[in-house]
Amino acid sequence: MTSIFDALADPTRRRILDLLRERPRLVGELADLLSISQPGVSKQLRLLREAGLVRVRQDAQRRWYELQPEPLAEVDAWLENYRQLMSERFNRLEKLLDDLQEEEKNNGTIQSDR
Repeated sequence: MTSIFDALADPTRRRILDLLRERPRLVGELADLLSISQPGVSKQLRLLREAGLVRVRQDAQRRWYELQPEPLAEVDAWLENYRQLMSERFNRLEKLLDDLQEEEKNNGTIQSDR
């Protein structure tokens, strides 16, 4: 079974998810948009289905593939700690830049326009 993280590791599968985010699509349409063979797209869709990220809806002879976003909540939860870490780092950088700008202003190194 393909894990969500394994499925998301591949750029082609991420592109498929981006396309399915817009609307459900047929394999042929995905193949045309991605410029890869239908068997190649089918293989990627199988891995996305195994990871629970895509579901198939049968409509007569056609098989519509659609995004199943609920499993992405696991990825979102995992990323939350990293978002907090990055936010803290950006806040420290912003404070450092503000302090440097204030120091330059106080030392008279910032020239006013005349």
